[in-house]
Amino acid sequence: MYDYVIVGAGSAGCVLAARLSEDPDVSVLLLEAGPPDVKENIHVPLGYLKLARTEVDWDYCTAPEANCDGRRLPLPRGKVLGGSSSINAMIYIRGNRADYDGWGAPGWGWDDLFPYFLKAEDNERGASPWHGAGGPLPVSDQRSGNAIAPAFVDAAVEAGLPRNDDFNAEAQDGAGMYQVTQRGGMRASAAVAYLHPAMERPNLTVMPYMQVGRVIFDGTRAVGVEATQLGQPRELRAEREVILSAGTYNSPQLLMLSGVGPAEHLALREVELLLDQPAVGANLSDHAASFAVWTTPEPESLLLALEPAALEEFTATQTGPFASNLAESGGFARVEPGAGAPDTQFHVAPVHIVEEGMGDPQAHGVWVSPCLLTPASRGSVQLASNDPSAKPVVRNSFFTAEEDMPRMTAAVRLMQEVCAQPAMLPYCADPFTGPAGESEEDLRAHVAATTFPIYHPVGTCAIGSVVDDGLRVQGLSGIRVVDASVMPSVPRGNTNAPVIAIAERAADLIRGAAPLGVSGAQQVA
Repeated sequence: MYDYVIVGAGSAGCVLAARLSEDPDVSVLLLEAGPPDVKENIHVPLGYLKLARTEVDWDYCTAPEANCDGRRLPLPRGKVLGGSSSINAMIYIRGNRADYDGWGAPGWGWDDLFPYFLKAEDNERGASPWHGAGGPLPVSDQRSGNAIAPAFVDAAVEAGLPRNDDFNAEAQDGAGMYQVTQRGGMRASAAVAYLHPAMERPNLTVMPYMQVGRVIFDGTRAVGVEATQLGQPRELRAEREVILSAGTYNSPQLLMLSGVGPAEHLALREVELLLDQPAVGANLSDHAASFAVWTTPEPESLLLALEPAALEEFTATQTGPFASNLAESGGFARVEPGAGAPDTQFHVAPVHIVEEGMGDPQAHGVWVSPCLLTPASRGSVQLASNDPSAKPVVRNSFFTAEEDMPRMTAAVRLMQEVCAQPAMLPYCADPFTGPAGESEEDLRAHVAATTFPIYHPVGTCAIGSVVDDGLRVQGLSGIRVVDASVMPSVPRGNTNAPVIAIAERAADLIRGAAPLGVSGAQQVA
């Protein structure tokens, strides 16, 4: 018996385990389906390119996407201590004030969450009105030293975008280098930042290799979970609460396996109904992204990581190609006339990506990807069967909303304009993957052929429809959801920092602490 049973040791679960176990009178159990985070490639930043489709990846994919040439799109998700923060690109972006205020959820607006971003942060630039120092989560500048990433920034300025040295300060618009969740050139996952420092507490128990199959209810009150650990069944009880932090795909899956979801769908999957809740698994939102690739005669890409000198440099100083987070630079822009905030984000990786990363680089080159920050399209997560080991059925339903495709093609046009500027011409010398022409038809065909979800899924257990303002599952007791699935819509940017801030505030809610005040919080325009 534990006071709290947390399902999922990803970004949210690690934060909750660390914060709730600060009270020595509370017992906390953290369950993770995957292994401990011992692989070297988790901690060496560029090593994450070798983690896809390994034991630390759930290795999901979508159902065929009708508006993406019927392709099934890969959905890598972390199955390891740290979750997706152990396999992601480490970019630290909070999003925009308009995102959180737009949710219309009491307690979850920008002024409510901004203090928790600061509480979590340990920015190497030091404390300021915009940044925290001394928090658990290290935030650092780039250490790769590659010339292509800053060249994109210069080219974007040449194309008319403002230069932005801090996307998390006064304004989000513009081009710049991304800050990353690293310390000293090494990945700082949520496990490294939050969980490992708390692991020696006697009131915190962490169980890896523990796949939860369903939540146990006594009537409508959650009292524990059923799980298997290396094939052995286990039953683990929660005196106070079960907290699902299994992510946007797995949290709704677990609710449905437990009888909480759309009644008709659960009947078809032969799951006994506990609570008819049609919103579970609905409202899936992610950033649809396209991309283009060029080759260059300049010896300036991350292909240099194959040279012995690169490993020697990283070993000595934790700099150079192995310190790269891949998507080193980028920016935020507005492509729709009258947009009140950025609607497009760019990620730039100084590497020749072949076959969406499945093939070997053939030369030095660069990959540039625009993504749609404010998609109107919504997808879903459903059960494939009532077997907990069956992967969920994920439908992003990209471009089903008419307004999404024109904004995506406008973002591709802006990408082409930036990459044609003098600063990028040496690196965008020869097109490798790109539109066949400049017409709207050509751009739409290119988008359909190249679109992928940029791994920022949210919304399937949203505040206001599935959970209340305290993140408690409506209609039940003793159970909450704390992860990206509670966001009503995807924020403008990478989602790891927002998930950590949400979990920080959720920990205060759960333990009854007074919420942090704004204390002069600034606005992000």
